[in-house]
Amino acid sequence: MKIFDTKKPENKADDAPPEIRKDEEILARLEEQHRSDEGFGKFMRHPVQMLTEKPVNILILTIPVAIIVFVIGLILQVSKYGVVLALTTTGIDDYFLLAVLIATIPLALLDLKHSMRVRNLNISLPNFFRDVAGMNESGMTLPNAIHVVAGGEYGSLTPYIKKLDAEMSWNIPFVDAIYQFGERIGTSLAQRSVDLIAKASRAGGDVSEVLRAAANDSFEFVNLETERRNNMLIYVIIVLVSYLVFLFVIAVMTGTFLQTMAQAGEAVAESGSGGSAFGAAIDMEFYRRLFLHASVIQGFFSGLVAGQMGEGRAVAGLKYSVVMVVIGWVAFRLFI
Repeated sequence: MKIFDTKKPENKADDAPPEIRKDEEILARLEEQHRSDEGFGKFMRHPVQMLTEKPVNILILTIPVAIIVFVIGLILQVSKYGVVLALTTTGIDDYFLLAVLIATIPLALLDLKHSMRVRNLNISLPNFFRDVAGMNESGMTLPNAIHVVAGGEYGSLTPYIKKLDAEMSWNIPFVDAIYQFGERIGTSLAQRSVDLIAKASRAGGDVSEVLRAAANDSFEFVNLETERRNNMLIYVIIVLVSYLVFLFVIAVMTGTFLQTMAQAGEAVAESGSGGSAFGAAIDMEFYRRLFLHASVIQGFFSGLVAGQMGEGRAVAGLKYSVVMVVIGWVAFRLFI
């Protein structure tokens, strides 16, 4: 009769040397730290960094706040006028417009800040690559060339260059350091240029020539982007002016044509001539509200079109949308 040993097998990790166990513990802690820095864990640990890391991330905060503001406004309007009247008053429009502005203004501001940062970095990249290539051609090694260049002023790119210089001084290989340099900058131009430099360096090419080629490529990219922005600026202005003309036409039509027709209808109705259906049925408040809706929709989507034409991104047009929507709302509340 066999007697089975019920003793649990020993963990092999317990038999490992102390150095290996220590390394495994460090790796496990690093893994746990990495998991906590992703998704909801990252939001709980660094909420401000998470919300401002990408402009669109701010919607995580602004959309719920906008919904809460609109629901509170809806409850106030319903408690004051009732369900039917609350939906037909201009007060509910004001709360809806306020909710839209709460959701879009932070995104527009962060996107504007992000686009300015990307533009400044892209403008400085060609000068950095060209200076490093010149230093390397003069006989300096790459670490020495980057160290000398790091003492210069390259605007928004300067902190990234100093970080690259520090990594090179720690004997990190050039290819690894330049890849990390591109990832930290995060722009498509920087990543494309860094990928070109790294692959050419691994292939054994002349690094100076590759750096100069990357400088020329990034310089042409910046020039083309600037030229496109300047050429499309006139169309952005046309969109803005067209919206102002749209508001002017609505103001003239509301203040003259519709107002005259309503007054004429009231006069006919008071005289008892039987023609009250001609103008007495004109509800000026209804038409003002209808035109307000039309102007808000026109301004919002015209801004997105302006951003797509001017910068190639509809989100970049949110700043124009916010400006035009506010102009339309002020015009209807104060002048029309």
